[in-house]
Amino acid sequence: MQQKETFNPARFTDLSAVPGTGRLIGLDPGTKRIGVAVCDEMRLTTRSLPHIVRTSWKKLLVEIKNIIAEFDAKTLVIGLPLNSDGTESDMSREARRMQRNFSLSLDIPVFLQDERVTSYEAKSRLWERGTSVTDTRNLVDSEAASIILADFIDRLNDLSR
Repeated sequence: MQQKETFNPARFTDLSAVPGTGRLIGLDPGTKRIGVAVCDEMRLTTRSLPHIVRTSWKKLLVEIKNIIAEFDAKTLVIGLPLNSDGTESDMSREARRMQRNFSLSLDIPVFLQDERVTSYEAKSRLWERGTSVTDTRNLVDSEAASIILADFIDRLNDLSR
């Protein structure tokens, strides 16, 4: 898990609404694409899913609802792209807006997870696997979502110790 220090309100840090079991879906929000990942039911591993091309809110909501239904997911986790010093960026405000909208539209809890440097880590992991530059561009968003989701699971595990 990456070490990150930020001050966040209780709705960001209080994880008591996360069910104790079941799959989680992770999102890495971007302006053109949204990376998607899922964990197994025991929350031991995460894996990337195909990214979603960002068009309209309605289409995004339908796609996320379908993914949640397909995997019987119990929680949605959205990456929060803060600046390296922990301050808000335009994309972090967008992630918070997405979190609010999903919270109002879904029947499962929706959380934010600090995602600083996950895209760099995702690229590094893909290159270590020998992924071509072209393929890396197509896979990096969902690989970052997988890292975001793994970091969130680590937070949950730290709380249960």
